[in-house]
Amino acid sequence: MGMPDAEGHGPSDGLPDLPPEWGRVVVPDDASALAEEAEQLRRELRRRSSGARWRRRLGLTPRADGRPPLAVPVLILVVALLTTIGGLLAVTWPRSPRGTERPTVLPYPSSASPGTLTGRPLPALDLVDAGQSPVPLRRLLPAMIILVDACACAEQVAAAEAAAPAGVSVVTVAGGRTVGPDPVPGGPVRALADPAGGVRAALHLDPRPGIATALLVDRSGTVQRVIPDLAIAGDYRADLARLVR
Repeated sequence: MGMPDAEGHGPSDGLPDLPPEWGRVVVPDDASALAEEAEQLRRELRRRSSGARWRRRLGLTPRADGRPPLAVPVLILVVALLTTIGGLLAVTWPRSPRGTERPTVLPYPSSASPGTLTGRPLPALDLVDAGQSPVPLRRLLPAMIILVDACACAEQVAAAEAAAPAGVSVVTVAGGRTVGPDPVPGGPVRALADPAGGVRAALHLDPRPGIATALLVDRSGTVQRVIPDLAIAGDYRADLARLVR
């Protein structure tokens, strides 16, 4: 190893003056003693060179005029754009249904026109009589079926009974299992109940208090006319007569 000079700053033969803040500098006689420090220095230089090269490729080095690198705002814009696209995909991406495999059945809108049943076959429904015995509704056709689940409406039922020609049944249908009273005891009106609400569901018309609704059904089971409110129906005798033709 080399010997320091008298002041302890290192060998003085042929060496320039060194900054005092470097402290004591010892120059070894064998350069291989500095191999480890030299390797560390080379690694640091390679790391700095690689970092500078990538900064130049990405445009992150300051420009010649001293302004910030152009790639920084571009990078911010790209990140914001990707974040926005990811949010849109998260909202619009189709999701698998949770729960059971059964499809969701939406109720038929109450504002649907009751006339949509006109010209279509009446569903094969079983109602019940006062003794809770099942009565197939199609066996009573042709018929004028009056829904009295929201109104007994004895006057309208009696008027329908008087207008019905021979061979046309007049059937009142109450809700639940309680059969409504006969408007004319012992008369030809058949009073039944609809526990399942099938007639009202087929009509697509919500019950309204004080209003009786009627369906005119021919012998083949086709609905010929729907009367939403019997109180303002006017004369329907001709429609009843066509049911038996």
